[in-house]
Formats: sequence, C-alpha cells, structure tokens
Amino acid sequence: MPKQKTHSGAKKRFRVTKNGKVMSQQKNRAHLLGKKSSSRKRRLAGETEIAAPDAKKIKKLLNQ
Repeated sequence: MPKQKTHSGAKKRFRVTKNGKVMSQQKNRAHLLGKKSSSRKRRLAGETEIAAPDAKKIKKLLNQ
C-alpha cells in the first residue's frame, strides 16, 4: 500500500504543537490593512488555537 500524502494546502496553513494543539494565523490580517488600527493589527499578529472538531479534520489532512 502506498504512503499517505500530506495535504499541501493544510501543511502551509496549520502547525501542530508538541502537545497536539493545531495552530493557525488569525483571520483579517491578509489585506486592506490601511483601514485597521495599529492596535487591532498587533492583536491579530499572533497565532490562535483551532477548535477541537476542526482540529480533528486538520490532523487527518496532516497525517497526525
């Protein structure tokens, strides 16, 4: 049986921590940044944890 391939889109967007949490960049940080306040952009800079039901699906795509 052939090896399972990692989903290319998922591996670019998500990462799994040592404890098994799935992390991703926050939304609203990609474009149209001129109208957003500096404090809002700073707040959106970090990563956020993905909800458990979604994380299960993402882990499947990442072969975790």
